[in-house]
Amino acid sequence: MILDYIPLMIMIAVGLIFGLSNIFLAENLGPKKSTRAKLSTYESGMEPVKTARERFTVKFYLVAMMFILFDIEIVFMYPWAVQFRELGYYGLSAMVLFMVLLFSGYLYVIKKGALRWD
Repeated sequence: MILDYIPLMIMIAVGLIFGLSNIFLAENLGPKKSTRAKLSTYESGMEPVKTARERFTVKFYLVAMMFILFDIEIVFMYPWAVQFRELGYYGLSAMVLFMVLLFSGYLYVIKKGALRWD
């Protein structure tokens, strides 16, 4: 039975050797000149305006949490959509209840003004 795993072990070993050898070669053969431009902070091609230690507002974190919350709904909707016919009316009513609760939460967030960036 262990003989069945030999090709997998060889593939993992080759991948590790390849990855480690690339790191080693880049470290030892690559250019080592440090310039001011290389040591500066990269801001997607824009000049950095503030330090990296700047504090973010609470709204930034609220929007991030809402994105995760509304993104996770797809995790629940995908299996439901796959098994839609087998679940019948019970599955449909459960998903309608889930969507109503989710939509009411979304309306609450809009009403509280959490998505305004004024």
